[in-house]
Amino acid sequence: MFFTTDPMKKQALLIIDHGSIRDDANELLPKVARMLKEMSDFEIVCYAHMELAEPTIQQGFDACIARGAEEVIVHPYFLGPGRHSVSDIPHMVAQAAARHSGISYRITEPLGLDAKIVGLILERVRESLR
Repeated sequence: MFFTTDPMKKQALLIIDHGSIRDDANELLPKVARMLKEMSDFEIVCYAHMELAEPTIQQGFDACIARGAEEVIVHPYFLGPGRHSVSDIPHMVAQAAARHSGISYRITEPLGLDAKIVGLILERVRESLR
């Protein structure tokens, strides 16, 4: 269940990964976005690649606004707080948001350390042993 800090604002979720020259790598993010929409209360879930593929961050942010978002919550789909999630994505999102006056945004932390991620790693290891 999603909890808003401002129930008067229509919120969107924009999930951003790195992007790749490989189509099969880029095809994962729309699937993640669909799952997020199905498993949350967000009416608007969009996705973008930081580089190397479209939609770009600007295109993803614009798509959120075109669907009626008044606030965009950005999630860097990265494991740790590296340069991309700490510096590059916030800078690129600020540029994208600058084209839309009156639109607020916030950026979440990346996935980080979590027992669920460790459990998923162990599951993948088990799968490789079959």
